[in-house]
Amino acid sequence: MDLQEAMRTTFACREFTDDPVPDEVLHRILDVARFAPSGGNRQGGHVVVVRDREVRQRLGELCGPTMRLYAAQVAAGESPFNTVVPSAVDVATALDTPTEPFALFEHLGDVPVALVVSVDLAAVASMDKDLDRVGLATGASIYPLVWNILLAARAEGLGGVVTTAVVPAEAEVQHLLDLPETHAVAALIPLGVPVRQLTRLKRQPVEDFTTVDSFDGPPLAGPAVNEA
Repeated sequence: MDLQEAMRTTFACREFTDDPVPDEVLHRILDVARFAPSGGNRQGGHVVVVRDREVRQRLGELCGPTMRLYAAQVAAGESPFNTVVPSAVDVATALDTPTEPFALFEHLGDVPVALVVSVDLAAVASMDKDLDRVGLATGASIYPLVWNILLAARAEGLGGVVTTAVVPAEAEVQHLLDLPETHAVAALIPLGVPVRQLTRLKRQPVEDFTTVDSFDGPPLAGPAVNEA
């Protein structure tokens, strides 16, 4: 598949057929994805392929509290889990309040396969670790691998989605998968054959998020359009 086509058509897939994902296909995906860059080329990422249905289902259950709190914050008109504006939502109440089911997580055991991607914090450079804000720089050493996995899966006719709802339950995930204590959970990626393949994705135009020389600078202009 052409790279540009893969980049333009790799969507967040949450509905899968029952078709299996063989080990040889996963190996091809990861064999391509492994060329993702990481800080200092330390390659601190690790992928656990979750074949056990009960383990997948348990991972989905661990996402439940996060998604209930997410739903409560959305209902309150907040931007969920943002680190700038404090939430006014009572956490205990939110966790005890039933919500509409999140089908992907409630039936994660039925997804053909799930990948849990972690990163060894002892092996990567967190350049922003001393800043007074949530850390972001560590992600530069793991999320390129995560995205490469999805691009390579698209080329194999598969779909998936990057989910982080399980991250607040990191200690439980570490225990469930026998992850070392230094490994932070970066993503849970359900994978399979999409029920339907989307090819027309809605994204902001370049001019809406790219400016020249400063945040308030002029938008980066695209190619000139010739008028007849």
